[in-house]
Amino acid sequence: MYNCSLRCSSVIQLVIRLPNIIYRDYVQIPVERVGVLVGRGGSVKREIEDTYDVKLDVDSSTGRVCIELLDTSDPAKLLTVKNIIQAIGYGINPERALKIFSDEDSAIHVIDLKHEVGGSRNNLVRIKGRIIGERGKARRLIEELTGTAIAVSENAVAIAGKLENVEVARRAIEMLISGSPHSVVWRYLYAKRRQLKRRGFILWEPRQLPLEELEGEGEGEEGG
Repeated sequence: MYNCSLRCSSVIQLVIRLPNIIYRDYVQIPVERVGVLVGRGGSVKREIEDTYDVKLDVDSSTGRVCIELLDTSDPAKLLTVKNIIQAIGYGINPERALKIFSDEDSAIHVIDLKHEVGGSRNNLVRIKGRIIGERGKARRLIEELTGTAIAVSENAVAIAGKLENVEVARRAIEMLISGSPHSVVWRYLYAKRRQLKRRGFILWEPRQLPLEELEGEGEGEEGG
């Protein structure tokens, strides 16, 4: 599920120190996101450590993060913390990342834009513009209709949320990448949202925007 094109990577290591087993995971994030992960006065780092009973060792010069699980009775916490750190590394707000991954059914999916559109800078800018939209309108609507958090970075799109919601958002973004009109994508999302709501995956109503207002949204613009 993880396509880490933004210098985000991880490797799990089990260190055996008799009579205990220490669970560790290493995650690489962009150096420019280290300050966000740590937070003002270490607030974000401390919240992650306290919530999940882990120790984080963050190398500010390389962006390498070592996660050590202190409570070995629940190894799944290691994966949850890794997902939170990866989400922050890709550009998702720490508060949103923590909230999303407080649900054990949550996941993160990363779309490698260079793989999807090739090495052309112009194509990359155009596709990012379709996903983001004018003043971020298209991205926000996808987030609202799917209940996900989406970050568009230099070469990747990261989507975090409940697994089924992430899959819907992923499909919508891939439709935009492949050239589907925005109005077609919005209709797909509204239809999928009704299905997700019936199944209990979405519990709130997004603000409604007329489909004609969103027709052609983001075409040829990078947005922000």
